[in-house]
Amino acid sequence: MTDQPTGGVPDRGHGRPETPEQRSDRNWNELLQELRVMQTGVQILTGFLLILPFQSRFGDLDDYQRTVYLVLVLVCVATTGLLVAPVALHRALFRQHLKRSVVTGGDRMARAGLVLLAIALAGTAELVFDVVVGRAAGIVVGATSAVVLLGLWAVVPAFVRHRGR
Repeated sequence: MTDQPTGGVPDRGHGRPETPEQRSDRNWNELLQELRVMQTGVQILTGFLLILPFQSRFGDLDDYQRTVYLVLVLVCVATTGLLVAPVALHRALFRQHLKRSVVTGGDRMARAGLVLLAIALAGTAELVFDVVVGRAAGIVVGATSAVVLLGLWAVVPAFVRHRGR
């Protein structure tokens, strides 16, 4: 027996018969699909936050709520930047034969973007509940949201990874 599947490309223990270049292309395409999903959510959240100052009740926010709001706007801007940055990296390095580096850099930016997205989502939930129900409810909902997102985005994948080994 040989470790060469049909097509003559060795498997090398990665589970797929593909060359390093093919793997980089596949990983890049998968990363782009993930970024598309995240970018839509971030764009909606950022748009929601950007229209708030133009609402009549915005003037009723206390100093804490305004501070949380402004921090959330900055977090959303940074999140958007991180989730768009892999595309900018790809454009800057296009045809430089650095696809593997682009994929690695894009992956790191997407992971950082997920962390900031979790902060933005939990913070937005905190702000909305703070305004509508009260400070204590806002803090509870914000913290609970952060824990749920941490569980879904970090603990569950780690568990699945561990079970797959």
